Amino acid sequence: VQLVESGGGLVQAGGSLRLSCAASGSTFSINVMGWYRQAPGKWRELVATITSGGGSTNYADSVKGRFTISRDNAKNTMYLQMNSLKAEDTAVYYCNADQGIGGMDYWGKGTLVTVSS
Repeated sequence: VQLVESGGGLVQAGGSLRLSCAASGSTFSINVMGWYRQAPGKWRELVATITSGGGSTNYADSVKGRFTISRDNAKNTMYLQMNSLKAEDTAVYYCNADQGIGGMDYWGKGTLVTVSS
């Protein structure tokens, strides 16, 4: 499975961005997909996850009500709509695909989101 993120950039606080993660390869094997982020000097942290059918989502408390995760299985693409962005959302955002128990865990190379205050 290969993952390619896009949509990052520079935005002012209060603005919006939509990240995309295009998956290719054995995408049928993916169970859960998610977005993670890593700010300078910090550990990588979970932002949001979504199950294969899109029926179940999970969010970090810090982004609840502001970010929305979704996926289009027909396009093999996952999205992260980010609204009301804050300076503390500045980070490299990574796409993750998990094949589940006994399977592999895949990561994209990341896309940088910078929120200016």
